[in-house]
Amino acid sequence: MKAPPTPQKEGPRTNREIRAREVQLIDAEGQNRGVVDLMEAMRLAEEASLDLVEIVPNANPPVCKILDYGKFRFLEQKKAAEARKKQKIVEIKEIKLRPGIDDHDYETKMKAVMRFLEEGDKVKITLRFRGREMAHTELGYRLLIKVKAETAAAAKVEAEPSMEGRQMIMVLAPK
Repeated sequence: MKAPPTPQKEGPRTNREIRAREVQLIDAEGQNRGVVDLMEAMRLAEEASLDLVEIVPNANPPVCKILDYGKFRFLEQKKAAEARKKQKIVEIKEIKLRPGIDDHDYETKMKAVMRFLEEGDKVKITLRFRGREMAHTELGYRLLIKVKAETAAAAKVEAEPSMEGRQMIMVLAPK
């Protein structure tokens, strides 16, 4: 029987968890103390009533800093939350057209396409053919080329017009 694996701690090692003999020490004021024995670094951290935190574990010797670990974790969580808030999830919006679309309907759809592109979303334009319209796929192709030309300033074509069954598809992405 094997012993169960030791659970991995989330975040950097602190105080007695540090496994190096010597560490590159940065004190509470941010001054580089150079390479110091681990016990000496722990004593300095204890005197300052702070924690010894391993900042760069892969360095040789590892870089440790004397700081308040609770405050450090709080600031890291705050930074991560701020980064998540600024992230934009790109969605794919779909616009469906027909080969014989009327001018006003076409203009309305184009306004929607431009709005989606301005919001930073990708736009999938689907052109559906019914019945005998399949004999005139070139009409649909011309329509998608027209869309491509009108959106050239705000979008780049991610997927050129291509037939998939009874529909022609083109994908636009914001510039």
